[in-house]
Amino acid sequence: MNALRAKAIAAAGHIRSRLLRIPEIAILTGTGLGECADGVLIHAQFDYRDIPHFPVSTVEGHPGQLLIGDLNGREVAVFKGRFHLYEGYSPQEVTFPIRVMQELGIKRFIVSNAAGGLNSRFSSGDIMIIQDHINLTGRNPLVGPHEPEWGNRFPDMAHAYHPDLIKLALTIGNQLNIPLQTGVYAGLLGPSLETPAEIRFLQTIGASAVGFSTIMEVIAAVQAGMKVIGLSTLTNVHDPENPVPATLEEILFVAQRTSPTLQLLIEALVKAL
Repeated sequence: MNALRAKAIAAAGHIRSRLLRIPEIAILTGTGLGECADGVLIHAQFDYRDIPHFPVSTVEGHPGQLLIGDLNGREVAVFKGRFHLYEGYSPQEVTFPIRVMQELGIKRFIVSNAAGGLNSRFSSGDIMIIQDHINLTGRNPLVGPHEPEWGNRFPDMAHAYHPDLIKLALTIGNQLNIPLQTGVYAGLLGPSLETPAEIRFLQTIGASAVGFSTIMEVIAAVQAGMKVIGLSTLTNVHDPENPVPATLEEILFVAQRTSPTLQLLIEALVKAL
C-alpha cells in the first residue's frame, strides 16, 4: 500500500465513523454551485480542514464542506468545493476526494463545474452535459507510483462520461422542461483566462466549453470504476472576434443564478439512478 492510499483510508475511516449509512452517490459542486446541494437532508457534515489529510479550498465560491445525507431517498455525499491545479495542488491532491469516495465504496459520481461556452449557439446560463473531454493541463493524476487496489494502470477513457447517464440526463431535462446542451469540455491549467487566439484554437479542435477543473477528478473516477456524469454551467460564451473581459464576480453571479435549475436536474438524476 502506498502512502497516498493510506491517507485516503484514514480520511474515509474518519468519515465512516460518523455515518449510519454509506453514501451511494457522490456529487462534486463547482464554482458558485454549492447551493445545488440545498435539498439534502443532512445526516453528517464535515469541514474539509477537519478531515485527515484533506486539502482545503482556497477559491471564492468553494465553501470547503462535505455533506452526507438523504436526497430524494438516496444517501449522497456532497463535496461543496473542489481543488484546482492552479492553486498549487498536485493532481494527486486534486483527486484526493475521489480516492476517499473510492475507499467508501461509492460507484456513481455527479461532477459539476462552471465553464466558458465556445459554441455560438450556447447562451450564458445554459447547462451542458459533458460528452467527452480534452485534457490540455499537461497533468494526469495517475502519473507516479501505481496503486493496484485503485484500478487499472492504463484505464480506457473511451466512455469516461457514461453513455447511459448522458441519455438519462437528457430524458430528465426533457421531462422537466430544462433545455440542455451537450458537448466536449476542454480542461486548461489556468488561472489566466483564454486569449482570443486560444479560443479559436479550442473551437478548431472540437471543444464546446472550457474550464480549469473536472479533468483530473474524472480520470481518477474512471480508474476507480465509477459511472460518471458531468454537468457544466456556462457562465459566459466566448466570441474571439469580439472579446469581452470576464470577472470572477460575473462568473459567480451566473453560476448562482443557474444553481436552482442545476439543483432540480441533480435531484431528479439522483432519484433515477
